[in-house]
Amino acid sequence: MHSVYNIIIVGARVAGASAAMLLARKGYKVLLLDRAPYGSDIAHGHYVHKDGPRLLRKWGLLDRIVASGCAPCTTFTLDVGAVAITGRDLIVDGVAAGYGPRRGVLDRVLIDAAVEAGAEYRDNFVVDGYTIEAGRIAGIRGRDLLTGATVTERAHLIIGADGRNSQLARMVKAPECETAPTLNCWYYSYWSGVSLTGLHVNVRDRQMIIAHPTNDGLTLVAVSWPIAEQHAVQAALEQRFMRAVDLCPYLSAAIRSGQREERFYGAANLPNFLRKPFGRGWALVGDAGCHKDPAMGLGCGDAMRDASFLADAVDEGLGGSRPLYDALAGYEQRRNQATLADYRLNRRQASFAPPSHEEMQLMAALPGNQEAINRFFLAREGMIPQEWFFNPGNIARVIAAGSLGPLAIAC
Repeated sequence: MHSVYNIIIVGARVAGASAAMLLARKGYKVLLLDRAPYGSDIAHGHYVHKDGPRLLRKWGLLDRIVASGCAPCTTFTLDVGAVAITGRDLIVDGVAAGYGPRRGVLDRVLIDAAVEAGAEYRDNFVVDGYTIEAGRIAGIRGRDLLTGATVTERAHLIIGADGRNSQLARMVKAPECETAPTLNCWYYSYWSGVSLTGLHVNVRDRQMIIAHPTNDGLTLVAVSWPIAEQHAVQAALEQRFMRAVDLCPYLSAAIRSGQREERFYGAANLPNFLRKPFGRGWALVGDAGCHKDPAMGLGCGDAMRDASFLADAVDEGLGGSRPLYDALAGYEQRRNQATLADYRLNRRQASFAPPSHEEMQLMAALPGNQEAINRFFLAREGMIPQEWFFNPGNIARVIAAGSLGPLAIAC
């Protein structure tokens, strides 16, 4: 005998756990499933910025992230070789520009909040397939990896939060758009004894070098290369990694004064796509619905934002204020409107596309103007309305006030 849930969510990482929490808080009967054990880490980037910190505060969870020993990032250094700028005191209403909790920490906070709200959570559970009734997805077939027990569960809606290789997306043949193949390979590890604070993004010779603090007094350091270089990088990973770090002297000095505490982790299956995120009886959220290169670190914040959009749509549909299919169509529209500009910019940056003349002029004019630098980063991070900084009149004023003139920025 099996239960009937309002919603079954497959995948209990950032997107799935957030959606489960929000829907359970709205009073729905939610089943949250994940193949991995509770609290396990995952080899993914974990910088939370843009919408993410503000949503965590709204949900009452940001204090838990800080209490885990994850220092807030209130500075942002962007160094592209010809120009380097640092935004300072990037905090609005007590919320910093970013936080870098390890994925095990972040996922546990969200799962715990979902369970506290009333969601049922099963870890070590694999979904083997989906059931179809009257042409719609109606349930899941799965098994407990520890006991081997098999079960079938039914729900009004099945949500796939199961990552870029989503089994549900394959099952329903979800169409893709805005696609681009894997652009880069990424490798990262963790260092102790590093004095850096805040987020650091450096671009050198078609390599991106990123660093930020995380839990346990560690600093994450990551480097990307064009995907064509993957095999050469893998053949001498530590040497190539440190050679890239050494291209940024201040970063190199800080990292080499510390000690690497873990092995190198890597990713080279990083396609770029938006999928149609809904159909009859199903929806997709997080990387299952939109996946992109980690260049701008959009994954976690976008997953939380889209989980919020989806929870609102599901509540409209199951709550009876509009047909569920129409409400999910509204979810797709909200997601696309919120996603596309950053998605396309991220693809440009991951391709190491040269900046436009206007971008070069702006970057060249910013050094020495700390107020403008701070507002540049606040607007870029969505902490103030983007149009407060990125409007033609303000850009013209910043450029006119700059003393360096246009410089060619190496990307």
